Amino acid sequence: MTAHAHDRRAFLVAGTSAVVGLALQPALGQSQDLAGLTLTKASELLRSKALSAVDLTQACVERIATYNPTLNAFISVTAEQALTAARQLDAEGRRGNWRGPLHGIPIALKDNMDTAGVRTTAASELFKDRVPSEDAEVARRLKGAGAILLGKTNLHEFAYGGSSSVSYFGPVRNPWALDRVPGGSSGGSAAAVAADLCSGSFGTDTAGSVRIPASYCGIVGFKPTYGRVSNRGVIPLSWTLDHVGPLCKTVEDAALLLGVISGFDPLDPTSVDVPVPDYRRALRTRVATLRLGVPRTVFFDSLDPEIENAVDAAIDVLRKLTASLRDVQLPPVGSHRLIMGPEAYAYHSQWIADSPQKYQSQTRERLIQLASAVTQQEYVQARRQCDLLRREIKNVFAMVDLLVTPTMADPTSTTEPIEQSASLDPGRTRNTWPFDVSGLPAITVPCGFTRSGLPIGLQIVGAPFAESTVLTMAHAYEQATDWHSRRPKLNAD
Repeated sequence: MTAHAHDRRAFLVAGTSAVVGLALQPALGQSQDLAGLTLTKASELLRSKALSAVDLTQACVERIATYNPTLNAFISVTAEQALTAARQLDAEGRRGNWRGPLHGIPIALKDNMDTAGVRTTAASELFKDRVPSEDAEVARRLKGAGAILLGKTNLHEFAYGGSSSVSYFGPVRNPWALDRVPGGSSGGSAAAVAADLCSGSFGTDTAGSVRIPASYCGIVGFKPTYGRVSNRGVIPLSWTLDHVGPLCKTVEDAALLLGVISGFDPLDPTSVDVPVPDYRRALRTRVATLRLGVPRTVFFDSLDPEIENAVDAAIDVLRKLTASLRDVQLPPVGSHRLIMGPEAYAYHSQWIADSPQKYQSQTRERLIQLASAVTQQEYVQARRQCDLLRREIKNVFAMVDLLVTPTMADPTSTTEPIEQSASLDPGRTRNTWPFDVSGLPAITVPCGFTRSGLPIGLQIVGAPFAESTVLTMAHAYEQATDWHSRRPKLNAD
């Protein structure tokens, strides 16, 4: 570890012990108010010229400067480039050139998504100086839509874990409780949104890496159908299971972000050519005719009592909004580890052989152990089982329109030593990874808090490419409750 990285970790630990449990205070005045806007509201104000992209971006930049030293949500902050882009987009707006709802909106990208001219590290020493020459397809589409890149967010190294504690750049802290993990692997993306450091962010989800941190940080996280969003230019964990998705403050924000990044990419072999509907318009669809299914086996086993109570209450709300609710049985899913381990190792094999010391110890051990534990025959069978499941799972939706589960079985844990982090991951991903294997669209929305103030998430899952239905139901639940409106208060000390 470099002296810089060591000092940074020491500072973060010291800073955490100083702030955990203290009365938290508002800060930054008007900047706080602007950065706290939902993406949808900010977009409306920008369109009406009641707000400038420069003012909104500056508000986010100020909050990053104030709170990122404690949260460690960002690895790289591109403040000057962001403000330059904001000035250009304001000028475009004055000329009547409006690119759409993301025009002038400051966003952040997980630091495993390539950004031309801005380093993309995957939170690893191996890539600490890596500067891509081209944007990932997701980044290209966002820039084309007028979004402003504030920087690159911290993550669990190479997206291979569920805590975001394992990073060359130090652990990410949960804005709701700085002694707790934000979840992973997109922990920085979730923490940045929850703390109002950006209007929205993006992560990747291979076993739950968008939904886990979104649930732990009390925000919305959406994993679309496999193939709906291009993975081109994203550092892979598992080509078969990787998904890109938005993290944001509301379901309507998710609809706006998803609408921009969705669509066929002929240069990505995982991309599927399916028409992209107007997701925001779909939110106005009535939910009274929807049929809900509850897969109680596994997903509801051994839940933390406070999570069980919150999810039961959420299901009661959904029952009143919809046509029916029934228990359902899902087909066997197999094991994601039989696919993820070999595919991760295939990408890293040469670097692991040549520069093993440049990986965090847990990542290195996981890459080697999980790959070596899987035989060639097991991998081939698991891949075939995955393909069969993605066909068979459609039959479930002949009886119901959506599935509902808890996102997580337990509240977020305290920030653990790196060597202990891996042992907690199977429990963290229990309710999320099946929908990466099946490739179904799945969203998490806030549905309550524990007595100690930790967020609880509700997961809503749809049929292949039924993102609109998932968003419609999630939005209706959000409008019937107020959990999504709560935000952590932060102390900059």
